This record gives sequence, structure tokens and C-alpha cells, in this order.
Amino acid sequence: MSTLPEDLRYADSHEWLKPLGDGTALIGITDYAQSALGDITFVQLPAVGTTLAKGEGFGVVESVKAASDLYAPVSLTVLEVNTALDATPETINSDPYNTGWMLKVQIETPAQLDELLDATAYSAKL
Repeated sequence: MSTLPEDLRYADSHEWLKPLGDGTALIGITDYAQSALGDITFVQLPAVGTTLAKGEGFGVVESVKAASDLYAPVSLTVLEVNTALDATPETINSDPYNTGWMLKVQIETPAQLDELLDATAYSAKL
């Protein structure tokens, strides 16, 4: 397994969140999750402006093996969606922590960041 980026926070459901320092964050799925799914063939993501509570489903990732729901790691409002994934969903397999990001969001409840796992704790769960 690849080394987990230290600057990210992780959810038990295998989403990562990268705080951008201005109350916004990027969200995607971990290398572990994309590896377990196999070759990703389709990603369904919410519309810009969607507001979600922590733990609420925000989309689906489909692969040759299975479909998997995606969950909001914190309460958020969607600011931007990575539309490049519409044409090349396999980017999530090749680069889950950079070009494979899914959402840019406004964090609605910053205290929830403290409930997410750091790289060490997430790695221990795996």
C-alpha cells in the first residue's frame, strides 16, 4: 500500500478530506478504497450548491467489481465538482489524492474535522 498523505484527514468510510486553509476542502477516496474497488468506470457526484450533513451520501463510484456509495466526511456545501472525472473516472485509480479529487466544498462545521482520522490512525484501521 502506498504511503498516506499526512496533510489529509480520513473517514472510516475511506473518503479523504484536504483542508485548504480558508474554510474549504477537497474530498476524494483513498488509495485503499480505489484499490478495493478495482478499475473505476463511472462516478456520480452531486450538483454544485448541494448541502450535506456529515455521513450523508454524496455520490456513487462504480467499478468493474462493484458500486460503492460515497459519504460526506463533514457537513458541507459543494462549491465545485471535478468534471474531468466524467470523461476519465479512472483518474481516481491512478492518482486518488491529486487529480482524482471529487469535490471542493465549504466546511459547514469545522469542529467535525477533529472527528476525522489522521494518517496514522487511518493506517492502523486498515
